[in-house]
Amino acid sequence: MKPINSCDTFVVLPTATANGQMIFGKNSDRPAGEVQEIVFNPRQRFENDCKQKCTYIEIDSIPETYSVILSKPVWMWGAEMGSNEHGVCIGNEAIWNRLINDEKDLNKKLLGMDLVRLGLERSRTALEAMDVITKLLKDHGQGGPCSNTQMDFFYHNGFLIADPNEAWIIETVDSEYVAEKVSGKYRNISNCLSIGTKIDRISDGMKQLAIDSGLWNGNDEFDFAKIFTDNNHNDRTRYDAGKKFLDDYTKDNNFDIKKMMQILRDKTSGICRPCDDGMKNPTASSQVSVLSSDLKQRPSVHWFTGTPDSEYSYYKPFIFHPKVRIASEKTRSMNCFPNVSIDDTQVDRRHYLYRKHEEFYSRLRNVDDDNLHQTLRQIENLCIDELEQMLKSGGYNNSENDESNEIDNLFSDSVESELRFYR
Repeated sequence: MKPINSCDTFVVLPTATANGQMIFGKNSDRPAGEVQEIVFNPRQRFENDCKQKCTYIEIDSIPETYSVILSKPVWMWGAEMGSNEHGVCIGNEAIWNRLINDEKDLNKKLLGMDLVRLGLERSRTALEAMDVITKLLKDHGQGGPCSNTQMDFFYHNGFLIADPNEAWIIETVDSEYVAEKVSGKYRNISNCLSIGTKIDRISDGMKQLAIDSGLWNGNDEFDFAKIFTDNNHNDRTRYDAGKKFLDDYTKDNNFDIKKMMQILRDKTSGICRPCDDGMKNPTASSQVSVLSSDLKQRPSVHWFTGTPDSEYSYYKPFIFHPKVRIASEKTRSMNCFPNVSIDDTQVDRRHYLYRKHEEFYSRLRNVDDDNLHQTLRQIENLCIDELEQMLKSGGYNNSENDESNEIDNLFSDSVESELRFYR
């Protein structure tokens, strides 16, 4: 198994943001050619003794799940990142450690992406999501190929979980974990172990695992990253670059959504990667969420690209609403091929938006037409500014009796605007 660089996740706490809101951001970097879709799933009820089929295994269901918006590889059940109706956001990172090996970690269990989706569907807060993920990790373990085209692509997982009021980091080894509550102004995670001695929660078996594996003597201070880091797989370049961005951009406590997007679009650091980036994994999709602590007064807003290379992609807003629709007649192919076998690699899973963006991307890269690029960015900035102005002026109604479709069609209308631009 050869680890592949992929993904960066960020959070900035309310004390350092312009509007006093939590801001979450993530780039999902995946094997070249893999398509990511944006999926909205409403609340669902399940009968007693019903099973939930995840990517590879079945687990017990719960009586009711919360509604979620997900950015997910089209072939798997789980999600790279997403949010739920309560303002919980989760993103995961591939991490490697000294105990990973092919023989046990290729066994099909829960993927880290399954745990992201399960955490969102079953929690009202970041703390609840952490409890859901760590319990499922303990009960079912993690493992299995994380790609349907690269069967030796597997890893353990780190998670960044945020709600409007707090954020947590989880890093795992097998079925054990450590967790850190985010303090200060910000936190980021990447493809390296980042929790050291600041451990706010730890599984019962983590220290014993370190002792039994001959990695810790049981007496010295327990430094998780120092004990478990595999120095052959410990590229901290993007982690350090992301941390510096956050430090610079939060100095004036005026961090905002545009600064998060700027970080996620940075090519020099490798945080954003183009489609021709080979085995380093291109950026397949991107998310930025601005989380509100009072959803009755102001909603959380979740922005997704659903297309590769965030530098040349368009962020589209989504707001949870009783009558929300993610797709119109023209854009419903954003959610594609849900019944195709995960093992069928011959199916063309590119949804319509992906195809049109692919054509635009190829044209833009070939002719180097910066005017097209800047025009798309101007449209996006106008959308951000107009939505912010609408929310500030009280143009949001969370009632089922609200007849306005401005909020519930927000994402699909933005997709249609993007498609018109590509034409």
